[in-house]
Amino acid sequence: MTIRRVAIDTFREHVAYLHRDCTAVRAEGFQALSKVEVSGNGSSILAVLNVVDDACIVGPTELGLSEEAFARLGLSAGHGASLQHAEPPASIAALHRKIAGERLSRDDLHGIIRDIAQMRYTKIELAAFVVAANQFEMDRDEVLHLTEGMIAAGRRLDWHQEVRGGPVVDKHCIGGIPGNRTSMLVVPIVAAHGMLIPKTSSRAITSPAGTADTMEVLAQVELPFDRLAAIVRETGGCLAWGGTADLSPADDVLISVERPLGIDSPGQMVASILSKKIAAGSTHLVLDIPVGPSAKVRGMPEAQRLKKLFEYVASRLQLHIDVVITDGRQPIGRGIGPVLEARDVMQVLENDPAAPMDLRQKALRLAGRVIEFDPDVRGGDGFAIARDILDSGRALAKMNQIIDAQGRRPFSWAAPPVAPLCFDVLAPRDGVVTAIDNLAVARIAQLAGAPKVAGAGIDLLHRLGDIVKAGQPLYRVHARFEADLDYARRKSEADAGFRVGTADELPRDYVLRDNGAGF
Repeated sequence: MTIRRVAIDTFREHVAYLHRDCTAVRAEGFQALSKVEVSGNGSSILAVLNVVDDACIVGPTELGLSEEAFARLGLSAGHGASLQHAEPPASIAALHRKIAGERLSRDDLHGIIRDIAQMRYTKIELAAFVVAANQFEMDRDEVLHLTEGMIAAGRRLDWHQEVRGGPVVDKHCIGGIPGNRTSMLVVPIVAAHGMLIPKTSSRAITSPAGTADTMEVLAQVELPFDRLAAIVRETGGCLAWGGTADLSPADDVLISVERPLGIDSPGQMVASILSKKIAAGSTHLVLDIPVGPSAKVRGMPEAQRLKKLFEYVASRLQLHIDVVITDGRQPIGRGIGPVLEARDVMQVLENDPAAPMDLRQKALRLAGRVIEFDPDVRGGDGFAIARDILDSGRALAKMNQIIDAQGRRPFSWAAPPVAPLCFDVLAPRDGVVTAIDNLAVARIAQLAGAPKVAGAGIDLLHRLGDIVKAGQPLYRVHARFEADLDYARRKSEADAGFRVGTADELPRDYVLRDNGAGF
């Protein structure tokens, strides 16, 4: 059979296509969703088979490959290829035991992750593992073994020659708080201080934007392994997507299933974060766990349990970790969505008076904690050092250096491509903003198109403690397409995510603010 490139994005899954009249379908007994091995010219991949009836997609003598499969096999269209039934993954028995609720051993979990990284699992099998690991929560040793397996399945960066025994640092947030784009400030501040900070991030899983999505507004983030290493050596830091660097590749495959399911279980979260940090060569990590009624972590007992799990796994893997529990009761910054969040970041770096102060202050606090990993910095001095680096413009200069090294986007930042359609969500009555639902606001931003449409999302005009008048805009929703705008409007009408009440309903540590336009 000859290979035909089928222009379908199957998102982290290899898919092969055969026509129903293909002789191989009849002779070999291939059925839809069978796992097959495609081979040619010394290369091979595993794929899920789809059977089609339309010869416009693939003819009876052709073997169609999805975009992902075609790229991975590495052969040109028209090249010859063979097809055979694939052997079941060696770890399938361990998967079945986890589905039954059993505890898995180190070898079991390493085997599962190895097969996932080698694309031996179908999306159905991946979903089964993700759901089982979430339903039957993994104990701390299972999480440790899962993390080890993720690290072993990919490549690792080594910075020993660059730091000569010094720390290689990183900062990460577990997510769940819209607009919380502190990493894009911490990295240039810390790199300007002279520390190595190779920051790799995931794209959004359940949010309107991840760090990689937001940084992609400014620069290229899909960097191959060698290029990423060269950029860090040149600039002291990076803000890249980990997927193309082959760092913990099994994690990126699992994320492709977690995203549509909306699952982010504690064990998989710990393994995902720590495996990426260790694979990137980090020795010291500041971890942000936001806590709030609509955050991923709802209360202090849960935060403390998660903190201990991170500390247990990190200590066994010789990663020094500093866990910071922060306020997650409302979004951070003004923008929600890649372009709007990138705007906030640049305003802070440029010391713009309009920059959101909460984003600036939180980033300085976290950057200060990272800087205190420097053995030459006394404990408690980090915040002042970070503030001086930001105020002096050194952080902005470093960010521009990183952007240029990664590949600056061509548009002018003076005219960011915010989506053109918009509507305002208005206060229903006079009163005080007493609560903001992170999940509801994030969902509205997603329905508006974020992160797929970079310029879509939400501009927050008010926050907790603000005094508002009936009919005053609480936030503005941006979308590119009328359908997305309508979805977001209907969601906001059902649940705007803002509660306007009386002053005595406000959390005690918030104060009333009569600031008109909000920020």
